[in-house]
Amino acid sequence: MELQKISNGHHHGFVPLENGIPRAEEEEEMLPYKSDGTKKPQFTDFEGKTSFGMSVFNLSNAIMGSGILGLSYAMSNTGIVLFIILLTCIACLSSYSVHLLLKSAGVVGIRAYEQLGFRAFGHPGKIAAGVIITFHNIGAMSSYLFIVKYELPLVIQAFLGLSSNTGDWFLNGNYLIIIVSVCVILPLALMRQLGYLGYTSGFSLTCMVFFLSSVIYKKFNIPCPLVPNGSNHTTIINTTMEEEGQCKGKMFTINQETAYTIPILAFAFVCHPEVLPIYTELKNATKRRMQGIANVSIMGMFVMYLLTAIFGYLTFYVNTESELLHTYSKVDPLDTLILCVRVAVLVAVTLTVPVVLFPIRRAILQLLFPEKPFHWARHITIALCLLFVVNVLVIIVPNIRDIFGIIGATTAPSLIFILPGLFYLRIVPPEQEPMKSRPKITAACFTAMGFIFMSMSLTFIIIDWTTGEKRAGGGH
Repeated sequence: MELQKISNGHHHGFVPLENGIPRAEEEEEMLPYKSDGTKKPQFTDFEGKTSFGMSVFNLSNAIMGSGILGLSYAMSNTGIVLFIILLTCIACLSSYSVHLLLKSAGVVGIRAYEQLGFRAFGHPGKIAAGVIITFHNIGAMSSYLFIVKYELPLVIQAFLGLSSNTGDWFLNGNYLIIIVSVCVILPLALMRQLGYLGYTSGFSLTCMVFFLSSVIYKKFNIPCPLVPNGSNHTTIINTTMEEEGQCKGKMFTINQETAYTIPILAFAFVCHPEVLPIYTELKNATKRRMQGIANVSIMGMFVMYLLTAIFGYLTFYVNTESELLHTYSKVDPLDTLILCVRVAVLVAVTLTVPVVLFPIRRAILQLLFPEKPFHWARHITIALCLLFVVNVLVIIVPNIRDIFGIIGATTAPSLIFILPGLFYLRIVPPEQEPMKSRPKITAACFTAMGFIFMSMSLTFIIIDWTTGEKRAGGGH
């Protein structure tokens, strides 16, 4: 989906200037009225037709994904209070980041992330924005397909009544992700506009609500310590744990795994590559309307994340694993409700992949074919190549935590903090916001926070990898 920016015959998304200041600076309405009362498209060659509700579904679906399965593990390594503080801060910062992005887009009349980078820093800015979006969303797509790779074989195995993996091809996760990519993801990814995925995004969110409801229900049906029920499953909590106080939730916890918590939380709230594409297709698009969509989506996901983390953690406490569904499978791998939850999560993450793919394709089109009109051959070829790369990555990389950690520590702070802040500082003219004004100072602090966050996260992760390798080496 390539956006053709036009405004009074001017290309590249720029609006005419008067004394160096954009004449079409946005106040509230992004689409000004014609004399006959109809709205004249200012940013694109078509007026958006996607409703507020469908836009909320798409953006919420872009926010939510496989990250929700790791939040209980994150809480087990921070404690309840510290987790709530971190989650609240990152949600608020993510909303403010969207505000900076929309403000920058309104000032120059551009609703393409890569073109904002070009306007702010020239071709290096455009390339940097496109590359960061590409790497981040490829990491996100990979994490979603990781869930398919590890969960779908277990679901098929349970449906067939098998007690173990027989090694057949239909129980091989590598084959299954290829089949799912070709049969489900690719057809949806070939849609010309992102707004068409609103219905699948709504269904995906419904599946995750069912997942959350099941997590809450299971909290009151799984004892701590676990009592063997006569099945062949392994008891993961021994009978002495209650005496040791390990069946009580901790308020504050700091340990070696805490280093992964902030990247996981940051990764869970990144939706910024999808904000501008959704904004472009929004019906009656205004900055306030799009900010409302972002706020509703972020708040909804905040509630889902918090409830999932709390009830998941208070079910398994220190035994919570980095992938929550694996923890449930150790309790009873043939539990009917958990089997249905696995299916719901698989459907949800599968339907999220096409939404995340759209910004990558758009970034590639902006970088390689900026002046070319829409063409189905390019549209299809890029989707095929992206799915091929993601499938290869998922087959090769052994651990989903590595993707969460490294992507969350690099591209997530770039998209949440650094790029929106830098765009705002560079694009909003001094005549409108002097450098010493409160908004500019806040944006500068916001950008600096992103660099600090990135440096600290990478340092912690490298230290963890190094010490982990030493521990592994000492064990042989």
